[in-house]
Amino acid sequence: MSGTLYIVATPIGNLEDITLRALRVLREVDRIACEDTRQTRKLLDRHGISKPLVSYHEHNENARADELIGELEAGKNIALVSDAGTPLIADPGYRIVERARARGLAVSPIPGPSALVSALSASGLPTDSFYFGGFLPAKTTQRRKTLEQMKALPVTLIFYEAPHRILETLDDIGKILGARPVTLARELTKIHEEFLAGQPSELREKLSARPSIKGEFTLMIAPGDPAPASTIPIEAAFDELVAAGVPRMDAMKMLARERGLSKRDVYQKINQR
Repeated sequence: MSGTLYIVATPIGNLEDITLRALRVLREVDRIACEDTRQTRKLLDRHGISKPLVSYHEHNENARADELIGELEAGKNIALVSDAGTPLIADPGYRIVERARARGLAVSPIPGPSALVSALSASGLPTDSFYFGGFLPAKTTQRRKTLEQMKALPVTLIFYEAPHRILETLDDIGKILGARPVTLARELTKIHEEFLAGQPSELREKLSARPSIKGEFTLMIAPGDPAPASTIPIEAAFDELVAAGVPRMDAMKMLARERGLSKRDVYQKINQR
């Protein structure tokens, strides 16, 4: 009988932020696959757990996935964790989950902390609908292109950003998206947890005044003001959303809500072209 791959969410900062179920699974599995064994060891030591660890990160993910799949097929139970938060969300893990599903192996999520959800919940920005884009591109040209594609989305935009790029990114947001409300979350759940809110230029000024900028940022941008619905044919609006990366069904739901139509009406208009 094959084993189960558990996708275990771990704390994003405060080591107390882990569920009882996650701790039980980590104690019971045969092996734990993690980004950095040193980071995971800190968590396990804190909770008195001793298990064999194996590194699983972006540089060895392809080969390691096949190795772990073999162990699952041999009946071993394996927990996959990232350095912080929920695995696969802007972290490694996609390949092993994809292959496990393709082989018919059991994959079970053990829910818990996620930086993007935690940040959004306390941001003061709309939470009913949002777009998560992971890390923005490092190069200015590509980053601006990405922001331009997101411009028309009537949802809160969420990205992760590194401290050494945050000032440039705020510049680009101001130039491409204008003076929209922005909330920055930093050091979530840690001693120096911080939320900064304002327009891109205001936040850039605040951060520029600091001697140094540290900690990963969760960057949240308020929805834009879409052009009046009557000026854009629903088919064209749908194509714009899909081109921006919004899944087809989500795009239909957005348009239905925006224009006061039923999802069925939108579906028919889109598919009768």
